[in-house]
Amino acid sequence: MALYSLLLAAVFIVGAPYWLLRMVTSGRYRAGLAERLGCVPDGFHLAASGRDVIWLHAVSVGEVLAATRLVSELESSLGPTWLIVISTTTATGQALARERFSACGSHPIFYYPLDFAFAVRPWLHALQPKLFVLMESELWPRMLSECRSQEIPVAVVNARVSDRSFLRGMRVRGLWRRLLAKPSLFLAQSDEDARRLVAMGAEAQDVHVSGNLKYDVRAPKQSRIAEQIRILAAGRPILVAGSTHGATGQESSSEDEVLLQAWDAVQGEHPSLLVLAPRHPQRFGAVEALITKRSYLKASSLNEATPTTPADIILLDTIGDLAAVYSVATVAFVGGSLVPHGGHNPLEPAQFALPILMGPSFENFRDIVRRLRAEQGIAITDNAEELRTSLTELLSNAEKATGMGRRAKSVFEQQQGATVRTVKALLALLPGPSEDQP
Repeated sequence: MALYSLLLAAVFIVGAPYWLLRMVTSGRYRAGLAERLGCVPDGFHLAASGRDVIWLHAVSVGEVLAATRLVSELESSLGPTWLIVISTTTATGQALARERFSACGSHPIFYYPLDFAFAVRPWLHALQPKLFVLMESELWPRMLSECRSQEIPVAVVNARVSDRSFLRGMRVRGLWRRLLAKPSLFLAQSDEDARRLVAMGAEAQDVHVSGNLKYDVRAPKQSRIAEQIRILAAGRPILVAGSTHGATGQESSSEDEVLLQAWDAVQGEHPSLLVLAPRHPQRFGAVEALITKRSYLKASSLNEATPTTPADIILLDTIGDLAAVYSVATVAFVGGSLVPHGGHNPLEPAQFALPILMGPSFENFRDIVRRLRAEQGIAITDNAEELRTSLTELLSNAEKATGMGRRAKSVFEQQQGATVRTVKALLALLPGPSEDQP
């Protein structure tokens, strides 16, 4: 652990000039700095006093969304003597967590501390959690070591191992075995994820398959932005392109450029409204630059007043509204898939019975895509031409689009139940209260 701390410190020292510059030029990098360094606000001491605490860590937006129902079900099962606190790593995750969990002030939200003893220990001392829950598979050695030394059980829920992580993990299996021995429980999304965890060094008796929490995501109430988009469409079909990414070293075009090319090609015969939802806020400006010569509006302006000007494109420049916007869509494209990012979650549009399009990179959701393809609830398109062909088919053949969407929703519904299984497993790790639960 001492060597790990030295190496981590070296990384921070070498990168300090860059991070200092970013903190000076961007408020996003200053956000939560004191909390990341181990400064615990007084309110957390007060909130945790006299209560049993569960600390849940959700890295970013995707993990926060997956945790939403889990937190609600845990809270219902445990009762008022328990407190669930939530940490995130990214600013976008923090914003969504505050929106989802702290509206009534019942769930303190904070930034996850840096993985140094001086930052981790103050939080553990203040909260004294009975259980530490990690969403998916972000494992930090110092935190795991401190939890082990203080006899705090650690559960990794909704765990998955991507192709890239598996290949890297197997190369240093000896190191991973020591790290994977520290959590008390792994709840994997699929049989393949469980197999990979064991192959990398986790104890087989500690690894169980509970399913994917994202199958249990509940359809959100329709937001004002979603309703305004529906009004702006004025009866036209709505194509929602969610979680789009920029170009990588292997591609010269961003996903938004490819989508615009395909969408332009079908506009003459099948006019529609296009919603572009970049995955990362820092890309909002770049995507807006692509559409400045077109008829467009930014979603952030739709919260202010009913738009009076027509638009053909909506830039979804807000956080946490994508799922609600899918609810008014006609066709969905799931991003991170035309570029090699492994794809994003196609279940969000599937719950609304939408026909789904994705590119060929879907490694991060291979099991979900496999199930959708088996039921013909998704179409994989490799490039702009194939995307144009699929769009034409879905916009011109309502029966085909409806059937495809219905099959996608059937897959979504068949796989639900992960939350119930996860709650049951977590309650079994808790001292005392879990024994009283039905």
